[in-house]
Amino acid sequence: MAWFKKSRKPIAPSAAEKPSRVPEGLWVKCPGCAQIIYSKELETNLNVCPKCAHHFRIGSLERLKSFFDGEWTEHFANLASTDPLQFTDTKPYRGRLESSQAATGMKDAVVVGSGRMDGLHIVIAAMEYSFIGGSMGVVVGEKITRAAELALERRVPLIVVACSGGARMMEGALSLMQMAKVSAALSRLDREGVPFISVLTDPTTGGVTASFAMLGDLNIAEPMALIGFAGPRVIEQTIRQKLPEGFQRSEFLLEHGMLDLIVDRRDLKATIGRALRFMEPRPVDQGRSAGPSGHARPS
Repeated sequence: MAWFKKSRKPIAPSAAEKPSRVPEGLWVKCPGCAQIIYSKELETNLNVCPKCAHHFRIGSLERLKSFFDGEWTEHFANLASTDPLQFTDTKPYRGRLESSQAATGMKDAVVVGSGRMDGLHIVIAAMEYSFIGGSMGVVVGEKITRAAELALERRVPLIVVACSGGARMMEGALSLMQMAKVSAALSRLDREGVPFISVLTDPTTGGVTASFAMLGDLNIAEPMALIGFAGPRVIEQTIRQKLPEGFQRSEFLLEHGMLDLIVDRRDLKATIGRALRFMEPRPVDQGRSAGPSGHARPS
């Protein structure tokens, strides 16, 4: 019988075609070491790979929970952009805002909270990268400015966790103005001796880097975070030269004096707590008098 007349058994479906019995999201592949990690284990490790210490990106609410000791209070949650320029590119800016708000449950790309961290009263502003790339528009600038004013009013330290692609182009010059506004608010903190710690995560770029992200009394970065103004590819195309290995990563910037510390996320809370206690005005010792800033000095 010719081969084309032979009856053949139907080919059994391959394993790839069979529906998986493993729930989606149960395992995560680490981009650093390619190991498969149980997602619950990753969460308990603050989303740091237990094998190679690769730092996964985390959201603003996860960040705040990792910092605060327990309950905390959110501030200025009702602020939302009004699309001041009625901007449209491939789609209307208002549509981008609505889709981001629906996906994240947030009004804009930063959350401001207050509470206790390592026993200390603090104010934290944490940026949300999944909201239009964590870009800084009018609302983000306003909320961080108000966070600085709240810290000044309460005389407690301010921490800003940066995670952003830079200024939000859909708000034009109004977005760029936020760089100066936030910087001015931080200068008032500096004059009053209220500590400000900047935490730079992956990525921190554009107008955020060019303003408040690099103005901390202490600038701390997570390992291998991308930090810079223009991106590496843009710079290479502009100068027509190959950039050094690890350019614009935390380790490169620390080596060249742009950062004070690189801290593993699992140690970040304790490290910031020690730094803030060091910055606190010390009690006046016997036989010494306090200077104008409240720090003890020889009489």
